[in-house]
Amino acid sequence: MNKSYWAGHILQFDTKPSQGYDSTSGNRLLTLFLVMEIILGPRLALSTWLGIPVPEAAVRIPILLLLALTLIKSFVGINLCQIGLYAWKYWSATERWYFFQTIILVNGIFATMLFAKLRMVFTQPALWSTAMGVLFVQLLWGFYQELIYRGILQTELVRRWGTLAGIFVSNLLFTFGPLHFYHFKGLAANPSHAWIFAAIFAIGLFFGFLFQRSSNLWIVGVFHGIGDWYMTGLQQVVSTN
Repeated sequence: MNKSYWAGHILQFDTKPSQGYDSTSGNRLLTLFLVMEIILGPRLALSTWLGIPVPEAAVRIPILLLLALTLIKSFVGINLCQIGLYAWKYWSATERWYFFQTIILVNGIFATMLFAKLRMVFTQPALWSTAMGVLFVQLLWGFYQELIYRGILQTELVRRWGTLAGIFVSNLLFTFGPLHFYHFKGLAANPSHAWIFAAIFAIGLFFGFLFQRSSNLWIVGVFHGIGDWYMTGLQQVVSTN
């Protein structure tokens, strides 16, 4: 059997040519991370501070994503491929096979686990438009999180501190930083809620190593978006019924 069919499942991807950048661009990447996560915040916290109504997710998330992508080129001064956003024609056979195989596998697992909720959506045409809208938003939301924490933050921390330290620190911030800080409210009310941080850290660690090995941000971004759809978005849809 051709190695490219299965190699991605053990994180054996073809090595891509180095896409390095200088320390000035690295400093700007960290500045961009701070602006997007601390000043703006993942849920546009700046709007709240300024007394401006926070846009709904369908508006907010595309704005944040477009802003981040624009600033990577205009402010940081690097190409998107330098943070893992390669055009399809540059994907290796291993990346393509792994991507398609994993999408099929993950959808199969989630569909089995959440069959009752999916059945509710498919048997009620009135929910289809809502489901497609939520799916679109969740895919963008998952991709945005990977762009910020893996594409921007992890890329720069790995450059500065090496693979293990860069992945570990960026994942700590992913788990306990502004993105998931709201879970601390649940922890205060119920200490058993701590399991959510363990799950976030474990999933984030896998995405961190997958991104580091593949150098492909599209893969982790799409996988994260699919997970967000099943774990969060689907519940939003059935709750509207």
